[in-house]
Amino acid sequence: MQLFDQLKPLLKPLLKPLRWKAGLFVFFTVLWVAACGQGSPSQSAGQRPLPAVTTVIVQKRDVDVVRDYPARIYGARQVQVRARVQGILQAKRYVEGQRVDQDEVLFIIDPEPYQIAVRRAEAERSDARASRDHAMREWNRVSKLFAQNVVSERDRDQALTHFELAKARLGMAEAALDDARRNLGYTEVRSPVAGVTGMEDVSEGNLIDWGGLLTTITQNDPVHVRFSLPESDAMTQRRATGAMRDQHADPLRSQAEVILPDGRPFAHKGTIDFTAHTIDPRTGTVSARAEFPNPDHALVPGQFVRIRVLLQNLAEVLLVPEEAVSQGPEGPRVFVVDPEKVVAGRAVRLGPVVDGEQVIFDGLNPGDQVVVIGHVALRDGMTVAVRNASQTGEAL
Repeated sequence: MQLFDQLKPLLKPLLKPLRWKAGLFVFFTVLWVAACGQGSPSQSAGQRPLPAVTTVIVQKRDVDVVRDYPARIYGARQVQVRARVQGILQAKRYVEGQRVDQDEVLFIIDPEPYQIAVRRAEAERSDARASRDHAMREWNRVSKLFAQNVVSERDRDQALTHFELAKARLGMAEAALDDARRNLGYTEVRSPVAGVTGMEDVSEGNLIDWGGLLTTITQNDPVHVRFSLPESDAMTQRRATGAMRDQHADPLRSQAEVILPDGRPFAHKGTIDFTAHTIDPRTGTVSARAEFPNPDHALVPGQFVRIRVLLQNLAEVLLVPEEAVSQGPEGPRVFVVDPEKVVAGRAVRLGPVVDGEQVIFDGLNPGDQVVVIGHVALRDGMTVAVRNASQTGEAL
């Protein structure tokens, strides 16, 4: 310690330059750190990346507006086979559940009483015919004698009356014979339509009253497919049908198909032949019906299926992906990117959605570049970085 005190006066001139240099070094170090700290924010602000968006370029296309609806199969006709005469059910001539042809004999009702009635009516007709012939001969004879002033006018009028009554009686006898023959024919109960038979309601040996139900036949070629349309879809379909009629075109003929429960389309196309003009107040839907040929009987009445309906054809319309449409203060809108990569919101008028794409009736032009992804945080006038641009209908 004493030695340091002795050398201090000698070292002092040497330590001053070192302190000055160390202080200068510290000063420049602090200045550099401060400069770096102040320059970093401004640099990051200037290099902030632009919002990235994915776009599509819209073009005009022709599209079919198609919808699927749950439906049920019905026979085109369901006919109740009833007895038209009274009697004992004698025989059944068909197998239940199998297809029968039109006019095929299904049941036999005991014909004997009706055969007897036919013979009786034939005898009565013969008697009436003989009376008519006798009255005609008598009239011819009396009329000649009256011309010769041999008989009175009273006798002539009486002969004419008898002749006319005999003709009327013959007519009644012939009508009774026709009725007896008709009833005899009704003892053979025939199928009024071609179709599939149900179970018999009365077995052989039972007494059948007039009008008694024997069985039911369902005509399943063609078949009817009944379904319900939402109110908006029904209006669209009705407008399209009216437009085609105005153009003298076949109104949406063969524009429906059945989708089977396993997902396969039915082999034959169908025709929408009825759309109700009233709305069910309970469901808000409109009843409709389509007719389908069913030659192979693949469609079974009562079966649940889906029906695919062409509601309308849209020609030369613009479409954008459904997710490109957002809701603005004035309704639906999309963002369009101009050539300088600046976005602007456009109000649009929407049409139907077709396979995930939204039809745009108004607000866009062919060739517009529409933002599909990244439009949530966009505002009018922002500059964006376009990630990729594809044509509508192409994969993004």
